[in-house]
Amino acid sequence: MRLVVQALYDFREAAADLFENETDKAADKGEDATREALDILGVSKVPIRLYGKIDYKRARFIFLPEFALRQALFVDSKAEKTGGDLRLQIAQTSMRIWHDRSNGTGTIDEQGTLPTILTAAGERLLTTTLFVKYVYLDLNSAKSRHKLLQIKVAALPSGLLQDRYNPSPQVHLWKVGPSSPQNNEEFRARMSFPRLAARCPWRQQVIPMAPAPFIWENGGYITPPSQADAVAEEEAALDEMDEAN
Repeated sequence: MRLVVQALYDFREAAADLFENETDKAADKGEDATREALDILGVSKVPIRLYGKIDYKRARFIFLPEFALRQALFVDSKAEKTGGDLRLQIAQTSMRIWHDRSNGTGTIDEQGTLPTILTAAGERLLTTTLFVKYVYLDLNSAKSRHKLLQIKVAALPSGLLQDRYNPSPQVHLWKVGPSSPQNNEEFRARMSFPRLAARCPWRQQVIPMAPAPFIWENGGYITPPSQADAVAEEEAALDEMDEAN
């Protein structure tokens, strides 16, 4: 998370310039900005090629005092005009997407297909998935030039942490996704930024545009309530936050 946020913070002025002056789709600009920012900063590399439906993929080492760890780092980019949630495919997460619909019409239960531990070229790598969301405004009627408002970075928990972040359909990180079962569309989920920040503040970082200062959010994991009344109260408050965003 620190690596990706630092790369994007250092690149934020160049990203704003790219969004304003490059005549391309906003989504393509976001992908280019993330890739260039991470390439400039650089990462340690493991000579393994990764595959998947994610923009930036690198096999790398994480060096800790006690050991070195091989990691499959996946960073996907989104660009939208609102910043309250994040759309993702089940191939982009190892979590189980498990939540009650807010309108009371049932429960969604879909298993993400990204493995928690990826085996490639005979090596085992811990998968880590981050999402970068570029929030922007259109600057012309052709929607080819854009003003970048902020960059949001989310560290989606691994499926290894399912019991912490989505232990039940009532305690979760999700909103109903944009896919339509009636049209036989592939299932997609929406992760709620307010829900992620409420459960573990450091997993969401918001980078403002220059010259505004960036302040790292340090808050750690917050245990969800266990009593049914408290769970319902928290869920109602998070639903209100989702609606506001």
